[in-house]
Amino acid sequence: SSYTSTVNDLIAGSFGGAAQVIVGQPLDTIKTRAQTAPEGMFKGPMDILVRTLRNEGFLALYKGMASPLLGIAGVNSLLFASYAASKRVVSPFPDKSIKQIALAGGMAGFVNAVLASPVEMFKVRMQAQYGAATDQRLRDVAREMWREWGFKQGIMRGYWATVAREIPAYAGFYSAFEFSKRQFQAHYGQQIPVWALLASGSTGGIAYWLSSYPLDVVKSRIQLRSTPPTSRPWTYINGELRSVVAEGGFAGLFRGLTPSCEYLIPAAASTFAAYELTRGKSRRFLFIEIPTGRGSWGLFC
Repeated sequence: SSYTSTVNDLIAGSFGGAAQVIVGQPLDTIKTRAQTAPEGMFKGPMDILVRTLRNEGFLALYKGMASPLLGIAGVNSLLFASYAASKRVVSPFPDKSIKQIALAGGMAGFVNAVLASPVEMFKVRMQAQYGAATDQRLRDVAREMWREWGFKQGIMRGYWATVAREIPAYAGFYSAFEFSKRQFQAHYGQQIPVWALLASGSTGGIAYWLSSYPLDVVKSRIQLRSTPPTSRPWTYINGELRSVVAEGGFAGLFRGLTPSCEYLIPAAASTFAAYELTRGKSRRFLFIEIPTGRGSWGLFC
C-alpha cells in the first residue's frame, strides 16, 4: 500500500541521512568556509583544510555536525517520502521518463526546504566559527537566533534561498541517479551490484551541485548574515548574486565547488546505498503482508 511505502521511505531516508552526514561533514565544512570567508582569507580549499587542522584541530572539520545529525534524518526522510509521493502525483504508472523523474525531484526539493533550511542555517553558522573564544555552541546559536529574530527571520532565515536551490538541485539529483541506474540495469538487470548503486548515487551528487551551486553560495551567505534580508525573496536573492559577482567575479559563484563535488560524491553514494539497502530490509522486517481470500493486509512486527 502507499502507506506502507511511505513508512518504508521514511525509515530508509533516516539511515541514508545519517550516512550522508558522517561521510561528508569534513568536506562540507571546507565548502562552507570557502563560500562564506572574507575575500582573501584563504588561498583555496587545501589552505582551508591545512589551517583548520593546524589552528583548530581535526574535530573542527566536524563543526556544525550536531545540527544535520539531529535533523538530517528528518530532512532525508521527508525528501525520500515526498519524492515517492511526487512520483505518484506525476504519473500513476511505475515506468517514468527522466523528465517525469526530474519534475518529481523538483517537487520533492520544494517540500524538503521547510526542514533543510533551519538545519543548514544552524550548520552554516557553526561552521563559520574559527576557534575564537567567542565561539558559540549550537544551543547558544539557536537561543540567540530565536531571541533576537524569532521564527521567520531567525530560525527560517534563508528559507526562500533554500527553496530556490532545492528545486533544481533535486531535479538534477534524481534524474541523474535514475539515468545512471537504468544504464546499469540495462546491463546487469534490475538488481544491480552495490558498486553500481554507489556510482549512480555519485552521478546524482555531481548533478546536484552542477544544477544549483551558485544558489547554494547565496543561501550560505544569507544565512550567515548578522541581520535578515528585508526585501522580497527574488530581490534579495538576485542582490546577493550580484554582490558575489562584484566581490569575486563570476568565479565567486563557484567558490568551494571542488570540495562540494568531492564531498557529495561519497556522501550521495553512501546516502543512496544506505537508503536502497535499508529500504529492502525494512520491507521484510517491519511489514508482513498476510494473504487472505479477499486480497492481503499487513501487520507491523
